[in-house]
Amino acid sequence: MTLRSIFSTTASALALAFVVYACKGHLSEAEKLDLAQTPLQTVDSMFFVQSENGVLKMRVEAPRMESYEHDTLSYDLFPKGIHVYAYAEDGSLETTIVARQARHDKYPRRIKDERWSAYGDVLVTNILKRETMETDTLYWDSDKREIWTDCYIKLSAPSGYMQGVGMRSDEMARNAILLNPFDNEFLLESDSTRVVIDTVNFIGPLPKK
Repeated sequence: MTLRSIFSTTASALALAFVVYACKGHLSEAEKLDLAQTPLQTVDSMFFVQSENGVLKMRVEAPRMESYEHDTLSYDLFPKGIHVYAYAEDGSLETTIVARQARHDKYPRRIKDERWSAYGDVLVTNILKRETMETDTLYWDSDKREIWTDCYIKLSAPSGYMQGVGMRSDEMARNAILLNPFDNEFLLESDSTRVVIDTVNFIGPLPKK
């Protein structure tokens, strides 16, 4: 073996070792990534609409959407908040939902099985009835067409308000039912007259001063 062939063989071995080392370094960095926590897709200024028989049913807007996919579950995260607009049968805007964060779960193996979750300062407004709901967590089942929460919630209407824990309603927030209303009292004072009102199932006008 000539000296040139020895140098050539040595150089080739060093080059191969360098490539293997370099690739190994990159692989070790890749192995540190948690693919389950890495979004498959991100969308800024997300906007989409849902219609039925040519009639607008829902509009959703969000500053950012992150999509994740797994074998049994796919979901979208809205880490910077979400606005949902739901429309009545005649096409008029009826209900809005605003939250600081949201999540949309989809199950590929179960058709029509999906659920929305909204978190943080959730405000539901039925514009036509002028009623609002305030809570920390809200769920929406598109198949059952209902919304609910197991958290503290305050229901307000032009005639008064109720508060308690747990609520069930149709998806348009037309007929909300408070599951565990607070059993407490509040006082109203008018010209030194004290009026005690029990807030259990109370939703009505406050006494006039």
